Amino acid sequence: QVQLVESGGGLVQPDGSLRLSCAASGFTLDDYAIGWFRQAPGKEREGVSCTSKTDGVTYYDNSVKGRFTISRDNAKNTIYLQMNSLKPEDTAVYYCAAFSVSGCLTPDESDYWGQGTQVTVSS
Repeated sequence: QVQLVESGGGLVQPDGSLRLSCAASGFTLDDYAIGWFRQAPGKEREGVSCTSKTDGVTYYDNSVKGRFTISRDNAKNTIYLQMNSLKPEDTAVYYCAAFSVSGCLTPDESDYWGQGTQVTVSS
């Protein structure tokens, strides 16, 4: 079965940290560009970070630059999003998506899309 499964979300206080995981089954993540997206209540989905398929180039939205880090573990067929210095405005459902092209496109253009994991930043 081909799927992406996110995990690692939860409730954290401001300035805290979480590490999200995106595990693939049925295909090899190394063959795809992987993006992290998020959607907060009442807001549109937005791109958070992306790691390209071939050259390891990474992208971060300005809102998370310097706080979030995307990484791959090919042996585990898993992508991670390390989130530090979390803010209340980071509260959202976080999704990962796989793209067969070299970089990340819009979520609707993804080949595979996970079910999401909730991140809540609150004191």
